[in-house]
Amino acid sequence: MPERLVPVNGREALRKLKKAGFVVVRTKGSAHYLKHPRTERFTSVHVHGKRIIPIGTLRAIVIEQAGLTAEEFNRL
Repeated sequence: MPERLVPVNGREALRKLKKAGFVVVRTKGSAHYLKHPRTERFTSVHVHGKRIIPIGTLRAIVIEQAGLTAEEFNRL
């Protein structure tokens, strides 16, 4: 059975993506835009304090945009 994404807030998602090699290229308000230098993948994360990112949005950020698996993201 595939592993599920663990719900996290924007700050935690940002930290995990940075650990995976993504670099913040710019910010505008609460939006942080990240790019991976090797794979050229691009994603954005909105940081709103301790508010948990909805699971569908988190799935889009992690799996579809960043190209990570749920297991890889949870391990970071």
